Amino acid sequence: MQKLYRLVGAAGMCFRAFGLTVGVRVNEPDILEPLNHHLPPGCRFDDNRPVDRLYSFYVNRGQALRGVRRFHTLYRNSAIFLRSENENDLYDGFERDVDSYIAETSPTRFFVHSGVVGWHGRAIVIPGRSYSGKSSLVREFLRAGAAYYSDEFAVFDRNGYVHSFSRPLGIRVDGSDAQTLKFASEFGSAIGTEPLPVGLVILTTYKKEASWHPLAASPGEGTLKLLANSLSARANPSRALRILTQATKSAHILRGPRGEACEVVRVVKERFGSQYRTSEGKRHEGGTDGERTDRSTEAEAHQGSDAQIRWRTARL
Repeated sequence: MQKLYRLVGAAGMCFRAFGLTVGVRVNEPDILEPLNHHLPPGCRFDDNRPVDRLYSFYVNRGQALRGVRRFHTLYRNSAIFLRSENENDLYDGFERDVDSYIAETSPTRFFVHSGVVGWHGRAIVIPGRSYSGKSSLVREFLRAGAAYYSDEFAVFDRNGYVHSFSRPLGIRVDGSDAQTLKFASEFGSAIGTEPLPVGLVILTTYKKEASWHPLAASPGEGTLKLLANSLSARANPSRALRILTQATKSAHILRGPRGEACEVVRVVKERFGSQYRTSEGKRHEGGTDGERTDRSTEAEAHQGSDAQIRWRTARL
């Protein structure tokens, strides 16, 4: 480790996100600037805690020699995690790995692979892994005026409220693996900032030429689908079940294959669009990075909000 420190000890930073502290060391100070664009949403710099994980970047700026391949290296703790001739691959690899690490080990939040939008004071959650079509649904909801929360993770606090994890949307073109990053503002949408209770869970997969005629499902079925797309349920199943049961207890659950994303948005607007009523209630006290989750006022805030927020819907 001392040898690695001498190699990458030119500069560094520490940040805290969702109850975890991550350190970064680099061999070239100017690496920190592009790295800022790959840090987790909502993180804050914090140099006063020991780190839970350490990343070290070695960017080879030496003179290129004919016939000699020049590699850049990313270390995770003391082991090599990624080597590439393309410097940007290190930044992208860091982003993917730090997101996965936080999602799997956060002590203050529970992560589920999902798209999430805010809609009239409630969260619409669309669970699904990569290639399930959740990003295209999120995009259509943003075009319809929803607030953007995430196209990758639904981040639940212990009371079942959903928090934002707003990296740019990754839109695949023509079903290819390549993604184009899009910001919510490009669809005329704002990024959601307040934790929201879950109003609707959509259980669906894309099926070409299908029409969406969803069936109402039970909160239990919604909970099981969210569990199936979680990252840390096996580590603490009782915690996972408790959080997701709380999240879905008052939510509508719709299931069924879909065709075009715009049809899903149209059906949701027809069934729920003019039927919402929200009031401010007490502000949720979950906190951005989880430091306030242990306060007793958080439970009180949820109790007040649940008593004052009503989501009136047409019969399914």
